[in-house]
Amino acid sequence: MAKRKIVWSHRARIKLAGILDFYYQRNKSKAYSKKLYRELQKSIKLLIKQPNLGLKTDIDSVRGFVIGEYIVFYEYTKTEIIIHTIWDCRQNPNDLKIK
Repeated sequence: MAKRKIVWSHRARIKLAGILDFYYQRNKSKAYSKKLYRELQKSIKLLIKQPNLGLKTDIDSVRGFVIGEYIVFYEYTKTEIIIHTIWDCRQNPNDLKIK
């Protein structure tokens, strides 16, 4: 079986950049942003071999994988893990848009 690859949606890339920039602006240092990015990447790579790790959501085929204070919403196929968005659980849940 071919190895799955991670595919980031446009929304997920924007959310990730926003999260990392927030901590850069707040801390006036890239150190925490780099640490958080590595932690997210390491955890997301687990989905390549174990795509069912995330919890099922109300949306068919979309799962949510909890990583610390964040939830990564994704779908998977035989060849891809599609990251739809990253959600900071401390935000207002009414603002969440997955797809």
